[in-house]
Amino acid sequence: MELPEMESMASAIGVSVPVLRFLLCFITTIPVSFFHRFVPGGATARHLYAAATGAILSYLSFGFSSNLHFLVPMLLGYASMVLYRKYCGIITFFLAFGYLIGWYGWIFLSLNFSLFLDLNLALASSMVSFGYFDFWKCLSCHVYYMSGDAWKEGGIDATGALMVITLKIISSAINYNDGLLKEEDLREAQKKNRLLKLPSLLEYLGYCLCCGSHFAGPVYEMKDYLEWTERKGIWQPTEKGLTPSPYWATFRALVQAALCMGLYLYLVPHFPLSRFTEPVYQEYGFWKRLSYQYMSGFTARWKYYFIWSISEASIIISGLGFSGWTDSNPPKPRWDRAKNVDILGVELAKSAVQIPLVWNIQVSTWLRHYVYERLIQKGKKPGFFQLLATQTVSAVWHGLYPGYIIFFVQSATMIAGSRVLYRWQQASQTPLVKRLFDLLNFAYTLMVLNYSSVGFMVLSLHETLTAYGSVYYIGTLLPIVYSCSAKSLSQQGQPDRKSGKISDT
Repeated sequence: MELPEMESMASAIGVSVPVLRFLLCFITTIPVSFFHRFVPGGATARHLYAAATGAILSYLSFGFSSNLHFLVPMLLGYASMVLYRKYCGIITFFLAFGYLIGWYGWIFLSLNFSLFLDLNLALASSMVSFGYFDFWKCLSCHVYYMSGDAWKEGGIDATGALMVITLKIISSAINYNDGLLKEEDLREAQKKNRLLKLPSLLEYLGYCLCCGSHFAGPVYEMKDYLEWTERKGIWQPTEKGLTPSPYWATFRALVQAALCMGLYLYLVPHFPLSRFTEPVYQEYGFWKRLSYQYMSGFTARWKYYFIWSISEASIIISGLGFSGWTDSNPPKPRWDRAKNVDILGVELAKSAVQIPLVWNIQVSTWLRHYVYERLIQKGKKPGFFQLLATQTVSAVWHGLYPGYIIFFVQSATMIAGSRVLYRWQQASQTPLVKRLFDLLNFAYTLMVLNYSSVGFMVLSLHETLTAYGSVYYIGTLLPIVYSCSAKSLSQQGQPDRKSGKISDT
């Protein structure tokens, strides 16, 4: 399609050309994943198809340089698996995250250098004669579209895809590392996902880029990918020929995606993020400001629900999303591997502890298996340190913006505060008090989640603090007050603990 046609189509639907190009490629992952089911030539051909289609879609969406950026951490991770298996997990973890952080850092430096050139015209003019100005200007523009600033202004970049690939690279290396350990020393997830032999380079590339699934996830395990490609495990045809049909589940995911996008397009003009720094917002009363924070968070989530519904449809129709059969009669297929969000679970969460179980589900599972559980010392229970470290890793993975860091650190305190409310609820003796604590935890989760999510949306430190300060930092102070109160009561011998019933998420 010629550029003028792309521009007219983008203008008609109200998005930029890069965003339109991404959306077209992203939706194309559905038919591409569908045809994976019918690739002839066995597992090798399917691996080749998965890798090639993923690379082509990346090229069409982000340009040729995106595949080069993807290859760097992919090859570093594979090299560590080949050369130093005993420590390949920890080596790959720091190499992959180091590359991702370097990506963000380079964006920051390039953007600031571009600003420096604009402000120092005399120096810039002298650089023109040497050809440096054009070089840095082009480079800065290129890097700009690989940054969060581009997202906020309607651009698109390869950062999201690199984030997904980073998790895949790390999990592959750690699972290959786990293949050396004794089975009795492993957790159930480690036993299930560990790799006893090194995947071939083609298998590895197919896993990382599979049919464009790296665009927005979901993240899945190398072992599951291999069994699906080779038609083994739950994907192995039975004597009765019982194979799951993906079409109804795919249709349901697409309908959900359409509804989510429709609701988002309806709401977003009424609750723009820019209003947090406008004078009209400062004129609102406390409760109206708090309500606006709730509605802005509520509105923004439907965009993510749309994206994840499309990716869910893609994984389901390929067959990879299949996760087994129900116990009902007749049995029905389950598609949990493709599921990245439970919309009602998020919007009606009774406790902040439930949020990681229903939001960005596969990434939350990854963080639990590869960060949280591996920080727990043998024979000891997890505590706030493991939770905070996990949320910090999640923040760094999302990006170096202050809004991300603040959001994920606050989410750790939010979950800790919710656990306190749960313990108080369990320690109470009357059903009415238990019910009141249940309602209090629901209201607390609703308020603190949407308050905290403002930082995730606006990203900048100034806008985040302005929004938080407009409601007197209530979402920051409440979790701290609850946690300090619980500690104080515990020191006084109050029955505030029944930790065996508390989720460790």
